[in-house]
Amino acid sequence: MKGTFICLDCETTGLDPKLDRIIEIALMRFDFHTTLHSYETLIDPEIPISQVSMAIHHITEEMVREKPKIQEVLPTVLEWINHHIVIGHGIKLDLAFLVESAKRFQIPHTLDQVVTIDTLRLARLYGESPTNSLERLRQHFNIEPEGAHRAMSDVTVNIAVFKHLCVSFKSIDELLQRLKKPILLKTMPLGKYKGRPFPEVPLEYLLWAVKGDFDQDLIYSLQTELQKRRKGGRFSEASNPFATLE
Repeated sequence: MKGTFICLDCETTGLDPKLDRIIEIALMRFDFHTTLHSYETLIDPEIPISQVSMAIHHITEEMVREKPKIQEVLPTVLEWINHHIVIGHGIKLDLAFLVESAKRFQIPHTLDQVVTIDTLRLARLYGESPTNSLERLRQHFNIEPEGAHRAMSDVTVNIAVFKHLCVSFKSIDELLQRLKKPILLKTMPLGKYKGRPFPEVPLEYLLWAVKGDFDQDLIYSLQTELQKRRKGGRFSEASNPFATLE
């Protein structure tokens, strides 16, 4: 496992990259032996912070007042990311916030070309943690807590989790090749049937969910379950409540 990586985490006003804004960002450059450099800053989002988000990260509007704006911070962040593999838990969402910020201020970037490793997907592949949240993975691997749910504390934990999840791979190239393929999930990761094995999820819900804008692993898992039901003869019966009536 050779190479230098960047671990990235953003705290935000909400979960919509187009409507919400970044309020804190942390990056750490590291290899498998040591931490090389770190960078973190609070950011003035210039919009209100939702109460739901504030309850998670405890970053208040007073804390970000008079802090740098994202357009002042983003060039430094882009320079950090340049030519490195970027690690993160649900990293696509963090990058989506950066991309929207760059668009908003017409800052040139190559974020769409960044090679990423999502530890959420690695955890799905690992498959031995009860759930794949960063906090549960920390507990599963007996990693020391880093305090409050803030960007740099999440980065520190994320790096430790990443190193545990890499144990079964001989190289980063092997890991990246495996992540190009979708991962079959055992249970529904979200929605009203969250935590339920796919065979227990009603057909109507599967048919609705498979049309959603979800990640490749969930879509693949939904499609696989639907194919099993078609082959098993349960598909038409489940979709037609009158199938057994004469």
